[in-house]
Amino acid sequence: MYRMRKYSVRNARWLKSVYGVLENVLVRAHPIFRSIGYDKIDKPVLMVEKLTKGFLLDSKSCGQCVVGSTGLSCPMNCPKSLRNGPCGGVRMDGKCEVDATMDCVWVNAWEGNKRLREKEYPIQFVQPPIDNRLHGTSAWLREVRRAAASRDAVVSE
Repeated sequence: MYRMRKYSVRNARWLKSVYGVLENVLVRAHPIFRSIGYDKIDKPVLMVEKLTKGFLLDSKSCGQCVVGSTGLSCPMNCPKSLRNGPCGGVRMDGKCEVDATMDCVWVNAWEGNKRLREKEYPIQFVQPPIDNRLHGTSAWLREVRRAAASRDAVVSE
């Protein structure tokens, strides 16, 4: 998994593009998801999400994915579970202070953000703290509901 995690960071630009296409497809499926019921499809979607994001990103299925803002480096891989940035104990060689065999996930996140070639680095925006109640739920479906709600709000104005 560690190798795939590093691969994803090195290829953050095109992987984020693929992720954007997937997100658009899922948002367009919102009416179908709503009619079936999000609670009924959460577990099957989570299974697919775990397989893909688990393989590519070594995702921990926190239910609140922010890898689009962290250069496709899952911050939940930090041994300290720090979601908002590095702990300050990063070694001079970029390795984690807790596990010296592992690159700091935040060093990887910065490298991945540079590869995104966006005008602003999304990593510089403070992320909300983790809500442990959402662990083991689908972040994809949460994002679909959020995007559909904001789209519907714009349409109704």
